[in-house]
Amino acid sequence: MNVMMSIQIIPKPNDHEDVIEYVDEAIRIIDESGLNYRVGPLETTIEGTMSQCLSLIDKMHSKMQDMGSKSTMSQIKIYQSEAHQRITDLTHQYDEKNG
Repeated sequence: MNVMMSIQIIPKPNDHEDVIEYVDEAIRIIDESGLNYRVGPLETTIEGTMSQCLSLIDKMHSKMQDMGSKSTMSQIKIYQSEAHQRITDLTHQYDEKNG
Protein backbone atom coordinates (compact mmCIF):
# COMPACT_ATOMS: atom_id res chain seq x y z
CA MET A 1 0.00 0.00 0.00
CA ASN A 2 1.74 3.11 -1.14
CA VAL A 3 -1.19 5.51 -1.69
CA MET A 4 -3.48 7.48 0.56
CA MET A 5 -6.50 8.94 -1.18
CA SER A 6 -9.04 11.32 0.28
CA ILE A 7 -12.37 11.62 -1.47
CA GLN A 8 -15.38 13.83 -1.01
CA ILE A 9 -18.19 12.58 -3.21
CA ILE A 10 -20.86 15.11 -4.11
CA PRO A 11 -23.91 13.55 -5.78
CA LYS A 12 -26.73 15.67 -7.17
CA PRO A 13 -29.89 13.69 -6.53
CA ASN A 14 -33.39 14.60 -7.60
CA ASP A 15 -34.97 17.75 -6.16
CA HIS A 16 -35.47 17.67 -2.39
CA GLU A 17 -33.78 14.28 -2.05
CA ASP A 18 -31.24 14.02 0.79
CA VAL A 19 -27.66 13.24 -0.25
CA ILE A 20 -26.93 11.34 2.98
CA GLU A 21 -28.16 8.00 1.63
CA TYR A 22 -25.87 8.46 -1.37
CA VAL A 23 -22.86 9.27 0.81
CA ASP A 24 -23.67 6.33 3.10
CA GLU A 25 -23.71 4.05 0.05
CA ALA A 26 -20.32 5.38 -1.10
CA ILE A 27 -18.88 4.66 2.37
CA ARG A 28 -20.40 1.15 2.25
CA ILE A 29 -18.53 0.54 -1.03
CA ILE A 30 -15.29 1.66 0.63
CA ASP A 31 -15.98 -0.57 3.63
CA GLU A 32 -16.65 -3.60 1.43
CA SER A 33 -13.32 -3.06 -0.35
CA GLY A 34 -11.51 -4.30 2.75
CA LEU A 35 -9.09 -1.36 2.61
CA ASN A 36 -8.18 0.65 5.68
CA TYR A 37 -10.07 3.95 5.77
CA ARG A 38 -11.11 6.79 8.03
CA VAL A 39 -14.32 8.76 7.64
CA GLY A 40 -13.96 12.44 8.39
CA PRO A 41 -16.59 15.17 8.52
CA LEU A 42 -15.88 16.37 4.96
CA GLU A 43 -14.03 13.50 3.27
CA THR A 44 -12.94 9.91 3.67
CA THR A 45 -9.29 8.84 3.51
CA ILE A 46 -8.40 5.40 2.17
CA GLU A 47 -5.12 3.44 2.12
CA GLY A 48 -4.38 1.17 -0.83
CA THR A 49 -2.66 0.86 -4.16
CA MET A 50 -3.28 3.38 -6.90
CA SER A 51 -5.37 0.89 -8.88
CA GLN A 52 -7.49 -0.01 -5.83
CA CYS A 53 -8.19 3.66 -5.10
CA LEU A 54 -9.04 4.50 -8.71
CA SER A 55 -11.29 1.44 -8.89
CA LEU A 56 -13.17 2.67 -5.82
CA ILE A 57 -13.80 6.03 -7.48
CA ASP A 58 -15.26 4.24 -10.49
CA LYS A 59 -17.48 2.02 -8.30
CA MET A 60 -18.75 4.93 -6.24
CA HIS A 61 -19.56 7.06 -9.28
CA SER A 62 -21.31 4.14 -10.98
CA LYS A 63 -23.40 3.51 -7.86
CA MET A 64 -24.41 7.17 -7.63
CA GLN A 65 -25.65 6.97 -11.22
CA ASP A 66 -27.46 3.68 -10.51
CA MET A 67 -29.18 5.33 -7.54
CA GLY A 68 -30.48 8.13 -9.77
CA SER A 69 -28.04 10.95 -9.16
CA LYS A 70 -28.31 13.50 -11.99
CA SER A 71 -24.55 14.12 -11.72
CA THR A 72 -21.70 13.32 -9.38
CA MET A 73 -18.59 15.33 -8.61
CA SER A 74 -15.69 14.17 -6.46
CA GLN A 75 -12.88 16.12 -4.91
CA ILE A 76 -9.91 13.80 -4.68
CA LYS A 77 -6.45 14.10 -3.14
CA ILE A 78 -3.84 11.42 -3.69
CA TYR A 79 -0.63 11.08 -1.71
CA GLN A 80 1.91 8.60 -3.01
CA SER A 81 5.20 7.87 -1.29
CA GLU A 82 7.95 5.28 -1.35
CA ALA A 83 7.67 5.20 2.44
CA HIS A 84 4.94 2.94 3.73
CA GLN A 85 2.93 5.58 5.57
CA ARG A 86 -0.48 5.00 7.08
CA ILE A 87 -3.25 7.36 8.06
CA THR A 88 -2.27 7.10 11.72
CA ASP A 89 1.34 7.97 10.92
CA LEU A 90 0.14 11.40 9.81
CA THR A 91 -2.57 11.95 12.43
CA HIS A 92 -1.48 10.25 15.66
CA GLN A 93 -0.54 13.46 17.47
CA TYR A 94 -3.98 14.89 16.75
CA ASP A 95 -5.82 11.65 17.48
CA GLU A 96 -4.43 11.69 21.02
CA LYS A 97 -5.68 15.25 21.60
CA ASN A 98 -9.14 14.53 20.19
CA GLY A 99 -9.57 11.00 21.48
